[in-house]
Amino acid sequence: MIRSNCARRAASFATTTAAAAMALQATPARAESGWSLLNMTQGVTAMSRQIYDLHMLIFWVCVIIAAVVFGAMLWSIVAYRKSQGAVADTTLVHNTKVEIIWTAVPVIILIAMAVPGRAHPRRDRGHDENRAHHQSDRLSVGLNYEYLDKGVSLFSRLDRKSDAARELGSGIDPNTVDHYLLNVDNPLVVPVGTKVRLLVTGADVIHSWWVPAFGVKKDGIPGFVNEAWFNIDADQAGQLFRGQCAELLWTRSWLHADRCRCALEGRL
Repeated sequence: MIRSNCARRAASFATTTAAAAMALQATPARAESGWSLLNMTQGVTAMSRQIYDLHMLIFWVCVIIAAVVFGAMLWSIVAYRKSQGAVADTTLVHNTKVEIIWTAVPVIILIAMAVPGRAHPRRDRGHDENRAHHQSDRLSVGLNYEYLDKGVSLFSRLDRKSDAARELGSGIDPNTVDHYLLNVDNPLVVPVGTKVRLLVTGADVIHSWWVPAFGVKKDGIPGFVNEAWFNIDADQAGQLFRGQCAELLWTRSWLHADRCRCALEGRL
């Protein structure tokens, strides 16, 4: 339960950040769709862009491997077809050199692909005075956020319209609900241009705090406190980013949505 004094401070906190949300009123309410969803997005943090670059590197390595393998198969099928007089060699049942090569080459490729992943900058968990601290407590009906350095708490749950439309026999077309299952009543407001430290835990079962644009996904486990951080680009003030619980749980738990609104730190 949220204490009444925290609720009053949360209301005041939401009022001070209202100006940062004015630019959102003109944005389309419909979720993005189309060809752009076939690939990862670069996101709005340095970490998310590093993840995207690593993803694209491995993607093109896989494309090259597929082109070589399927190209060799196609050439073999065409060049050594029966209509051209090719005769199968039934005596070739074992070749040690070939078996060593086709075992060693994939191993070398896998090791080479692992190097960029290991060289990826590790997430700094060191002490940093210039950052905001937030705690997220996952519940089966929503999230309880606490701004540890400001003494403010707020409870966030699935938007009422989405909650009503998801009910069996509701008669509401989900296509008529803006950002169906991705809206919440009280979004988390975070600063831009500074490191935000996030402490995630669960109050009942395992959940997951996930906002793809931040490049952050952290499980909330009862009895444990997991730590994550993100640093949103300074030019993203006033923007809104959405996420979801990424755990497959009982019928209602997966409906958790994460909505983060960005504001200049001075307005926090």
